[in-house]
Amino acid sequence: MLQKYDLTPARLVFLIGLAAFFLCFLIYPLWYVFTSAFVVQGKLSTVFFRLMATNPAQQEAILNSLRLGVVTTLATTLLALPLAFLLVRNEFPGKGILNGLMLVPMVLPPFVGAIGMKQMLARFGSINLLLLKLGLIDAPIDWFGGGGFAGVVILEVLHLYPIMYLNVAAALANVDPSLEEAARNVGASGFRLFRTITFPLMLPGYFAGAVIVFIWAFTDLGTPLVFNYSRVVAVDIFRAISDINENPMAYAEVVLVLAMTVFFFYLSKTFLGGRRYEMIARGHVVSAVRRASPRKTLLIYAFALGLTALALLPHLSVVLTSISGRWFMTVLPEDVTLKYYGRVFTHDLAMSSVKMSLFLSALSTMADVVVGVAIAYLLARTRIPGKGIIDALAMLPLALPGLVLAFGYLSGYSGTFLDARNFPVPLLVISYAVRRLPYMVRSAYAGLQQTSVALEEASLNVGASPARTLVKITFPLILANLVAGGILCFAFAMLEVSDSLILALKSQYYPITKAIYELLGRISDGPYIASAMGVLGMILLGASLFLAGKFLGRRMGELFRA
Repeated sequence: MLQKYDLTPARLVFLIGLAAFFLCFLIYPLWYVFTSAFVVQGKLSTVFFRLMATNPAQQEAILNSLRLGVVTTLATTLLALPLAFLLVRNEFPGKGILNGLMLVPMVLPPFVGAIGMKQMLARFGSINLLLLKLGLIDAPIDWFGGGGFAGVVILEVLHLYPIMYLNVAAALANVDPSLEEAARNVGASGFRLFRTITFPLMLPGYFAGAVIVFIWAFTDLGTPLVFNYSRVVAVDIFRAISDINENPMAYAEVVLVLAMTVFFFYLSKTFLGGRRYEMIARGHVVSAVRRASPRKTLLIYAFALGLTALALLPHLSVVLTSISGRWFMTVLPEDVTLKYYGRVFTHDLAMSSVKMSLFLSALSTMADVVVGVAIAYLLARTRIPGKGIIDALAMLPLALPGLVLAFGYLSGYSGTFLDARNFPVPLLVISYAVRRLPYMVRSAYAGLQQTSVALEEASLNVGASPARTLVKITFPLILANLVAGGILCFAFAMLEVSDSLILALKSQYYPITKAIYELLGRISDGPYIASAMGVLGMILLGASLFLAGKFLGRRMGELFRA
C-alpha cells in the first residue's frame, strides 16, 4: 500500500513526531475541555449546560457576546462594502497606497487601543470637550453606552474592518462583469443589481470575512477587560481561572465558544461550498474597472483617508497618553514628556515583561520556522499519506479562538510538569507557536509553489543529498517567504493577548500584554507606562507588517483572509 507514496524512513519519523505534536498541543487540550464539560463524577451529564441556560448571569453574558459579535460584523460590513467597491472597481492615481493604508489599523491590538480611547471618549474626554468647545453639543455624549458596550464595538470595528475589506475586495475582484452587464441589459441597476447579482456572487468571500470578524469579536478578551464590560463569555472564562476546580462552569462556556466557531465555519465551508458560484469569461474581469473622474477620485480619497484617520484614533490616543505629563479636562495634554518611555526600561514589571516577550517570541518563532517549513515541504514536494489532514491541522489554529486553546492548555496540563501555575514558559512558547504556525506554513508553501522543482531535481541528479539540496537550493530560493513568515510570527507573538492573559499567572513571567493589563490597574504612572509599551509594540508590529509586505508583495493579504 505504501509503494505509491514516497514515504522514506526520515519522513515517517517526522510524520510520527508531527502527529504527536498535534495530538498533545492541539487535539488533547480541546478534548480535555470537551470531556470536562460533559463528564461529571465519572458520568456523562449536561448539567453545566442546563445551568448555563437557566442562570440569568450566564444568559446575559452569552447574549452580550452575541450582540457584540453581530453588531461588530454589521458595522464592519457597512464600512468594508463601499470601500471595496470604490477601490476595486475604479482606477486612479495612488490606488496602491490607499490599498496599503487599509492594513494600518491592524498594527495595534484593540486591547492596547482601549487604553487611550478611554481618555479620548470619556465623559469629559478629548472628543466631548472638543465638541463642547465647537458648540456642536450641549452636554457630553456617553460614548461608552451600555456599560462599555459602545466603546468595545468602536474599538473592534476600527481594528477588524481591514479583515472584512480584504475578503470582500478579493470576492468583488473575481465577479465576472459580463453577468452584471447582462442584468443591466434586462433593466436591473443600482441596489437591485447589487442585491440580485453582485452580492450573491460575492457571498463566499463575504461570509468568510464575516465569520472571522464575528468569532474574533465574540471571543475577544482584552478589550472588554479594559473597558470593564465584564458580562461577556470571554471575561467570564477569564474570571473563572482562579477557581476552576470549584467552579467548572467555564468548561461549558469554552465548549459553547468552540461549538459556535465550528458551526459558523461549517456553514462557511459546507453550506456555501455546496452552492455553485462558477462564472464564465473570468479573463475579462478587469473590464469592470473604470478610470475614475477627478471628482470621483476626490470622493474615494476623502472616504478612504477619512476612514483611516478614524481608525487611527486609538493609535493617536495611545501616543498622546504615553507622552502626557498632565492631561485633565483638556482636549490635548497640557504637558508633554518622554519620561514614561524611559520607565519602560527601568520599571521592574515593564522591563521584565519586555525581556520575557522577546525570549518567548524568539523561541516560538524558531519552532514555527522548523515545523512550518517541514509541513510546507511535505505538502508541496512529497507524496505522503494524509496530506489533507496535515494541511487541515496546520491551518486549524487560524480558526480557533486563542481563548479556547489557552484555557485548554491551562486546565489540561494542570498538575503536570507543564502546569502554567508553576512555570508557564513552556506552554506560553507552545501556545504562541501553535497560534502563529499557519502564517509560516502559508508563507513557506507559497514560496515552494513558485519555485521550480526542476532545480532541486538537478541538484539531486549531480549527487547532492536531499539534506544538502534543501540547504543549498531550496532554502535560498524561498528565503524571502521564510523571513516574511518569521517576522509575522515574531511580531504577533510579542503582542498576543489571550494566551498571555490566561497562561501567565506569575508576575516574573508576564509577557508585554499581561504587564500592560496589570499596569492599567495601578494608580499613578501605571496607565502611562502601559501606553508607552503599547506605542513600542505598535512600532514593532507596524515595521513587521511593512517588512513582510516588502518580501511577500501582493501575497501579503492572503495571510489575513479566510
